[in-house]
Amino acid sequence: MQRLISNFLTALLLLVATTTAQSTDSAGTVLITGANRGIGLAMASTFSEAGYSVIGTARRPEAATALHRVAVSVVPLDVTDPESVSALAQQLGGKPIDILINNAGMVSREAAEFADVDIEKLLTEYQVNALGPLRVTQALLPNIMAGKRKTVANISSMMGSMELNTFGCCMGYRASKAALNSFTKTLAVDMSGNATIFVVLHPGYVKTDMNNGAGNITAAESAAGLYTVITGLDETDDGKFFNFDGKPMPW
Repeated sequence: MQRLISNFLTALLLLVATTTAQSTDSAGTVLITGANRGIGLAMASTFSEAGYSVIGTARRPEAATALHRVAVSVVPLDVTDPESVSALAQQLGGKPIDILINNAGMVSREAAEFADVDIEKLLTEYQVNALGPLRVTQALLPNIMAGKRKTVANISSMMGSMELNTFGCCMGYRASKAALNSFTKTLAVDMSGNATIFVVLHPGYVKTDMNNGAGNITAAESAAGLYTVITGLDETDDGKFFNFDGKPMPW
């Protein structure tokens, strides 16, 4: 009996020591939406390798094989569905989130001529790219406020910049990303004084499935740059728009 008790206590102490070590070793907790592929998956890998505990979301977690290898948790999320967003918040409970990265996004293929554009379909891009991040941020605000970094990084695009719109096209994508930029800036102003940081980031022209492999940098290169920018933010960066290499972007 004494041996059993001794073995139990040894195992218990080992468990406590392991849990403590894991907690100490973790650089923090980052939640990344749309992390099952492309830039999201690359960021999940980068943050995980840097010692962060990564929570990744995907619409179909069972199919997110690569994400399961780098994330401590993979949870279902459809950013366009309020019930799905609410379920995510309930699943997390009071868990602190140091960094929220709203990465889930989409781009539709629009008609070449404005006369042929299906305007109603533009609403889908707006739901995913603009309102989606807003829903997730609102639902997880208590978790963010409980975190140490209190950082929300929204993956936008140079396509959302008014000043850089010199070649047109992609009306729905541009408008949705411009709206995301506006939401982010407004949150930065409204939440000032709470030690929160809200930024928007251009990930670069990345080779992904979204653009059929076109681009001039890889997802890994983009993720490395985004990681450096996000982890280097401080309160003086609140409400700003950055390129993945850290350079300021024009609104």
